[in-house]
Amino acid sequence: MTAVPARPDAFAPPAALGLAAPLAVGMLLIYSAAWVLPLAGDTPAAAQGGLIRALYMPAYVLGFGVFALAPLRTVQAAVRQPFLIALMGVAVLSVFWSIAPDQSARRVFAVVCTTAGGLVIAARFGWAALAEVAAATFAILAAAALVAAVAVPSIGVMSEIFPGAWRGLWPEKNALGGNMALGFVCLSAAAVLNPRRAWLWWGFAALALFLVLMSTSKTSLVSLLLGAAMLMFVGLLRRGPATKVAMVWLAVVGLMIGAGALLFAADAIFELLGKDATLTGRTEIWDAAMRQIEKRPWTGYGYGVVWDVKGPWTPFAWIEREAGFTPQHAHNAWIEQWIGLGMLGLGAFGLFYIQTIALTLVAMFRSAGAYLAAPFVIVYSLMSVTESVAFTYNDLRWVLFVAIAARLALPDPAADH
Repeated sequence: MTAVPARPDAFAPPAALGLAAPLAVGMLLIYSAAWVLPLAGDTPAAAQGGLIRALYMPAYVLGFGVFALAPLRTVQAAVRQPFLIALMGVAVLSVFWSIAPDQSARRVFAVVCTTAGGLVIAARFGWAALAEVAAATFAILAAAALVAAVAVPSIGVMSEIFPGAWRGLWPEKNALGGNMALGFVCLSAAAVLNPRRAWLWWGFAALALFLVLMSTSKTSLVSLLLGAAMLMFVGLLRRGPATKVAMVWLAVVGLMIGAGALLFAADAIFELLGKDATLTGRTEIWDAAMRQIEKRPWTGYGYGVVWDVKGPWTPFAWIEREAGFTPQHAHNAWIEQWIGLGMLGLGAFGLFYIQTIALTLVAMFRSAGAYLAAPFVIVYSLMSVTESVAFTYNDLRWVLFVAIAARLALPDPAADH
């Protein structure tokens, strides 16, 4: 792939970025939750304990540290995200109608701090630097996951549900696969946007691909391949006017073929992915969750509490009975917003997402930032169909999505090498 010309400071070593780069990487590493499994084990109750919650506080502090280095730009980034601000506002208001106000209040504080972390990263770094901050984070995570699987298999390799599948430093294999799929596109984008360190980032991208294969997560592998295809698509799209026309037509034809395959050959696609028609029980969760949504469609049940408030007549109890097993979340980002924040929250998130998609499409024709934004957004979008990865507190994936969305909205031609 042709390297992207960059201004001189794009080739600067990480130290030239000042204190902001290590602060941002440290914050992202904490949000990755890769330290929770070795510290607390893989039980959901342990991961939600008071000590674990307290250990996320340094991430909030580091975020404020990065904010202090670019306060005005951070405010500018926030102002350009009205739908994201509205989403956070709905979350705050949901405390008043939540079925567990104390838990919602605590988690709203966490998600606001998490979201702010994405905004400050977008405000502080141009595209090349942002890609390297994300790449450095995933490089560390990939190396640690490899060590865990090889040197400490009791932590890094699953032994019960999917024996032999690698999980790295996360509770299950899909988490490793999903994180490394996102890591692959961030590392690849860093290689393209920073040619002098391309050898380093391509090497870690290969490691991320290896970890996805070892996780045996077919969905993550498909996501990674689509992200890689999008990276190449952006590279070809930026070659010249004739190539742009050809690639746009190719994209339209590809979308039509994909839609036709989903409509007329869904069973074959599920078989290829190793899934059944219920997506491993996810559709049963969705059906049960939708029946609870029908009872409070406009407000939902409060931010972040549906899956933790237990009792014989709670929404969770009804979902558990109808699904036939105990789900940890909605396994769909859109249903998660609806059941927690109602139509108000779902609408705000939907508008924020549409804005991000529109800006990504524009960037594909105008900005080298598309090398990071387009592959990341497509992988993240695929993950959002089967996982609750949107507007999630203490979550690396949400921080990076917000950072990319905000960076797309910031006018800074000098940063778009």
